[in-house]
Amino acid sequence: MFSSQWTSSPRKFPPPSIDVLDPSLKIEEETLPTYRPEKYYPIYQGEVLHDRYQVLAKLGYGVTSTVWFGLDLLDSKYVAVKIYVTGQGRNRELDIYNRINSVESDHPGKRFIRRLLDHFSITGPHGQHVCLVHELLGISSSELMEWTPGHAMTLEDLKPVIRQLLVVLDFLHSVARVIHTDLQLKNLLLPAPEPKALSSRTIYLSSFPPTGRGLPLLCDFGEARFGDDEHHEDIMPNPYRAPEVIIRSSWDYKVDIWNVAMIAWDIVSPCTLINGKNQDGVFDDRNHLAELVALLGSPPPHFRQRSHLSSAFWDESGSWKGSAPIPDQTLESLASNITGEDKEGFLRWLRRALRWNPEDRPTALDLLYDEWMMQGLKMRGKGDAAKA
Repeated sequence: MFSSQWTSSPRKFPPPSIDVLDPSLKIEEETLPTYRPEKYYPIYQGEVLHDRYQVLAKLGYGVTSTVWFGLDLLDSKYVAVKIYVTGQGRNRELDIYNRINSVESDHPGKRFIRRLLDHFSITGPHGQHVCLVHELLGISSSELMEWTPGHAMTLEDLKPVIRQLLVVLDFLHSVARVIHTDLQLKNLLLPAPEPKALSSRTIYLSSFPPTGRGLPLLCDFGEARFGDDEHHEDIMPNPYRAPEVIIRSSWDYKVDIWNVAMIAWDIVSPCTLINGKNQDGVFDDRNHLAELVALLGSPPPHFRQRSHLSSAFWDESGSWKGSAPIPDQTLESLASNITGEDKEGFLRWLRRALRWNPEDRPTALDLLYDEWMMQGLKMRGKGDAAKA
């Protein structure tokens, strides 16, 4: 039924031609260990949500939601609709966006966060589903790296991306008081292609993979936390976890600083900095910490005193107990394939962020104005770095 407020008519889809699959074959969200079908909204292609957003295609899925390519029938533009599973209670991501949007600030970092355009709830067979409507963006940086020769960029290509990310983090930490906790390449989305307007018609630029110009925007605040609170939760993807998270200690904004270094490494190296798997191929905290000891040296006493779990890995003098072998590797040896100028400067910058004690890590602004990060940037004034 056509709504009088719509400026676009809903797309019409032909009757689906469905191949019945073997029910034992799991696909997409069905492969997740926590998957329960009744928690996900049973959407169908062409469905109009909230009398406004028509679902056209699936973009992705996860433990807490599915994401859909949609058409805003009211404003005649494409959007991304995130439909959460039931049983979420208060929606953390919506609360975080409300905090971000309530901040009146001209800080440039706010511009590089994916915008929340709308939100609403729908009722499914098993309860309520919170829906978030975001601006449509392009592919993720992790997908871009898959198509990049050698799966790595140069140190020169790295700097603009990390500069912008640090500007975003300065806004989140110092102005909005938000900790992202889940910084990784898949949560940095490139802009969508811009249409080219002519006098008589609109020509859309061809693009494969679909992406536009510009640096990636930060998205996915589903695991973000308010910085005003004290936190002990288990967060972050396994290889990216900061050491205070591994030993179940309290954590704060500085987990994001640790993650910036991990993202930077993933951009310039085809191999991850941390493997963390034991002989059975299972990610293991003992192997993770053993690798950190190889890369960073033994942790200082103050770090070991943060949690009683430290005694499982180090003795009273700080010596490694040998619960997993310390690999024979260094940052320098792992960085042998990194290309670009001043690799030594990059490793020094990396070590500033990868410190055992979170209080020893610099702020986002400190990392941004590091001598190595500023090399190659022509600045008329200090504030220009935030616009680079």
